[in-house]
Amino acid sequence: MAKQKLPYLVGSKWTAREATFGWRHFQVVNRKNQGSLIFAELMAACEPSVRFWINAKVLQERSLWLAGWQSLAEQSQN
Repeated sequence: MAKQKLPYLVGSKWTAREATFGWRHFQVVNRKNQGSLIFAELMAACEPSVRFWINAKVLQERSLWLAGWQSLAEQSQN
C-alpha cells in the first residue's frame, strides 16, 4: 500500500494571512484525493457554515497560510 501524502491534514488548523470569506482561522474537516492532487475542505473556526475546498499545496505557501491559529501579532513576526 502506498504511503498517504499529508496524513495529518484532517483536523489541522490554519491561519489565513488575509481574511478569507471574512475569517482568518480555519480547520481542515475533510480531504479529497483527485488523481495526483489533494484537496482540503476548510471550515471557519467561528462560523461552521463557512466552508470551502482548496488545493492542499496552497496551504504550504507561507505568504498565504500559517500552520496553527495565530494572532495578528504572531503573524507579523513570521
